[in-house]
Amino acid sequence: MFVLFKVAQNIAVFTWDVGLSVINLVTPNRREGHVTPEGYPGFGGQWPEYVPPSEGDSRCCCPGLNSMANHGIISRDGKNIQFKDLNPLIQSTFNFSPSFSYFTCNYAAQLLGKSYTKDTFDLAEINLHNGIEHDASLCREDTALEPDQGKPHERYIRDLLESATGNDKDGNPLLVAKDISKSLSKRRVESRSNNKDFTLDFSHRTFGSSNSSTFLTIFGGRVKDLETILLEERLPEGWESRVLQRKGLTLTTFNLTTVPRVSLGISEKKYLAEKATADAAKPVAGDNATTPTSSINGADPTSN
Repeated sequence: MFVLFKVAQNIAVFTWDVGLSVINLVTPNRREGHVTPEGYPGFGGQWPEYVPPSEGDSRCCCPGLNSMANHGIISRDGKNIQFKDLNPLIQSTFNFSPSFSYFTCNYAAQLLGKSYTKDTFDLAEINLHNGIEHDASLCREDTALEPDQGKPHERYIRDLLESATGNDKDGNPLLVAKDISKSLSKRRVESRSNNKDFTLDFSHRTFGSSNSSTFLTIFGGRVKDLETILLEERLPEGWESRVLQRKGLTLTTFNLTTVPRVSLGISEKKYLAEKATADAAKPVAGDNATTPTSSINGADPTSN
């Protein structure tokens, strides 16, 4: 009976989501500078004070949720958060559609064996391995190598941001879909090699692609913004979601546009082949050591 209820619930949510997607198509977008609704944190680009987490605070593998806690949009200690209260705050902060936010919060509640309407959770509970948290993240070391999934992994984040090949109209660096795909390919290769407990089934490969695709939608691929959000888990002053659709980013739009572009570009085999080619092209150490000094100075080494 419970299974039938879940199926009916998902059908209802996705029907709702398609309807919101249609509304987005026929209504004007929100104006830039007016994406965050009035009466919510971040209206007009004014975010509550940023306070880094203290010892004993609860943090998770999601930079977005951690940022919300660091700004006091949800409880600053990251504890006793109600799923149903988180839903509208995710909507207002990042401009996800109501259907997308509800689905995400309800899905998290189900994974943790809790009630969406009645229960609370601490952010660290989301770090349940192979629940929402998964190996080969772009922002975290694998849990087998770093049990504290509340900590950003700086090298992975720097590698991601430095891979940007796009530019905006002012010449500022942007991540594009192929950059995300290549970074995910690299991380999966590295993780598979370095983590003897590595796992990444189909659902978590899809989940990893979806999570990373929000860098292109909600954050517009903007390297400067992502550097602050991913490394400091702070919302930049004046920041607002780059999604302008009136009803927010829907599951339908997200999964029919951005996610496939990222997912289809992921190839560990291609990454390994390109790496092998690049490594082969590097000069071997000592190649120049046999060049006679007199030749470097312009003299004929046989003149003596």
